[in-house]
Amino acid sequence: MYSKQDQSKLNSQTKTFLSAIVIDKTELDLLRKVLVFHEWRYYVLNEPLISDFEYDSLYKKLEVIEKEQPNLITPDSPTQRVSNDLTSDFASVPHLVPMLSLGNSYNLADLQDFDTQIKKIAMLGEGDDVAYSVEPKFDGGSIALVFENDLLVRGATRGNGTLGEEITNNVRTISSIPLKAVFSNHNIHKAELRGEVLIQKENFKKINSDREQEGLSVFANPRNAATGGLRMKDPKEVTKRGLVAFIYQLGLAENENGEDQLKKMKSHAQGINLLGSLGFKVPEKQSKLCKNIREVFEFCRMWEEKREAYEYEIDGMVVKVDSLALHEKCGYTSHHPRWAIAYKFKAKQATSTLLNVEYQVGKIGSITPVAKIEPVALAGVTISSISLHNEEFILSKDIRIGDRVLVERAGDVIPYIVKSLEDARTGEEQPIKFPSNCPSCATELIKLEGEAAWRCPNYTCKAQVLQRMIHHVSKDAMDIDGFGKSYVERFYQMEYLKTLPDIYRLPYKAIAHLEGFGEKSVTKLQAAIEKVKNNPIQRFLYSLTIHHLGKKVSKIIAENVEHVLDLQNWTEEDFTNLKDVGPVVSKNVIEFFSQEENISMLKEIEALGVNLTQTEEDKPFQVSEDAPLSGKSILFTGSLQTMGRKEAQEKAAKAGARNVSAVSSKLDILVVGEKAGSKLKKAQALGTVQILTEAEFNELFAAI
Repeated sequence: MYSKQDQSKLNSQTKTFLSAIVIDKTELDLLRKVLVFHEWRYYVLNEPLISDFEYDSLYKKLEVIEKEQPNLITPDSPTQRVSNDLTSDFASVPHLVPMLSLGNSYNLADLQDFDTQIKKIAMLGEGDDVAYSVEPKFDGGSIALVFENDLLVRGATRGNGTLGEEITNNVRTISSIPLKAVFSNHNIHKAELRGEVLIQKENFKKINSDREQEGLSVFANPRNAATGGLRMKDPKEVTKRGLVAFIYQLGLAENENGEDQLKKMKSHAQGINLLGSLGFKVPEKQSKLCKNIREVFEFCRMWEEKREAYEYEIDGMVVKVDSLALHEKCGYTSHHPRWAIAYKFKAKQATSTLLNVEYQVGKIGSITPVAKIEPVALAGVTISSISLHNEEFILSKDIRIGDRVLVERAGDVIPYIVKSLEDARTGEEQPIKFPSNCPSCATELIKLEGEAAWRCPNYTCKAQVLQRMIHHVSKDAMDIDGFGKSYVERFYQMEYLKTLPDIYRLPYKAIAHLEGFGEKSVTKLQAAIEKVKNNPIQRFLYSLTIHHLGKKVSKIIAENVEHVLDLQNWTEEDFTNLKDVGPVVSKNVIEFFSQEENISMLKEIEALGVNLTQTEEDKPFQVSEDAPLSGKSILFTGSLQTMGRKEAQEKAAKAGARNVSAVSSKLDILVVGEKAGSKLKKAQALGTVQILTEAEFNELFAAI
């Protein structure tokens, strides 16, 4: 961006301004240029030439002059980074070019498959090489920046890839993003850039330390702190986060006539170099132009080994075909560009000490052992509790109290104990003794044939009652908006909740006087509870926490019963005559409805206004035999962008398809959304499953 000669002049001028008084508009413009230069040195190069105090002194001079003479303020002035406008809501804005996701790879074989596909599209031989640009996959918040006539006019979050939240005022506070960039020197009138907003690891530690001292909750990881910063209502508060933006793609470039200027560029690397020359912080030093896929893999592996030493969080590398002409040949799916792929790093591992094991009682009485370990930082979060699943898991891994254990976050999400480190044992470690009685009510535990978990058979066990109430109000069950786990636990401790019917007769007046509540929040809670009283009975049946009675079978039963209490008279044959309803769940439902206390509880709930009668939503779809997807089994995996999972399943069911929950040889269609994982790989390995993207599924449905 600056030649050595320009830098020398601006640095020399800095010394003058530190001791001189700015007297005219020409000098004022030069002062702004000096400040922008030092922002570039500090935020982009990380090589400041002056102290923070000296920078602040220059900034104050500019601020004073502009305050005294507001007519001299320009939109690209450093003082205009922070707006005084508070924003309560962020409007949705369309991206000029969709911000798609990336396909994932995890090893050399995946990268080789990607390389083979690219060569096939380019009609190259196996012995030919394709050049790839490889750069870090930053773990932050994605943004899109729009420049017109050299000025930053808009900043937006990624959103759903098509629409993002406008955060222009907040983006302007990020000093590594120039407010003005001379795209016009390259015949570019309008440009849209892609980037990632991050927080340095050390800065993140300081932010969390400050929040702890202030009594605030700490952020789980730098990504959360960065994305949360982008959405803060006050741009001045955004500044305090110390956000940094890396720009990694020139997504759109048009001249004044709207003609595409990207076609005049030969490579992705050329675009990055252009952005760097215009003053943007680009991943130049962290990137490499690799001559073939083998070189790509070695570069990715190198970064995986040194990721911890890097000052920003990264969770992989992005591999892009360097040739822009080949980009055009490869094109896009509805989900990702075919010319790019993400190489995901393996889950991070760490060692810790197993201090103790606690036992949690679930809603159906299942006893889950939970390992308490010395807190350890892993993949961006601090881990102190890890599920040990069941007694068999503990025995199979020979895990003992006091063991050094190898901890992993599978997929950078779920903490998992890989193994105990036997060589580190001192002889003081103690075997884990699984309890024989319930830790809550002391009832003797049972283990049913074919099940791995020990269970407490006492239905009135207080721990189970609490967990059942938490399940009852949850989104998957009755879906009482705003009635979360913390409310249930709090009301249970205060004895406002003792049984399920109590949920529908809460003492709202008393709750309104509790800390954290008020008339408005209580009115909202009451309205949410009243609303769900009209829920379809399939939700209600699932909310009862009958062992093995899931959402699918609850729906099947709801389709075949006029009133919930009619199930008192059902036999095992009545249940098993229904498709997909087996003898185990039948027995459990029959047992539940044979208990007089349960029938009394249901009648009590109905008396409180909760619907127990079949609704229109409960009734089955009337699907004709010639329905387009009749007889097909279908499964959705990954995150869908244009519809919710439930909506997609209903859409498929109306077309005659049967929704299933797992990949098997009986699966006909797998619809893949974003971040599809093992189910996609398993389906690909079978070779008999039709795999559709979300867009292809919608097109298929539209065609019928």
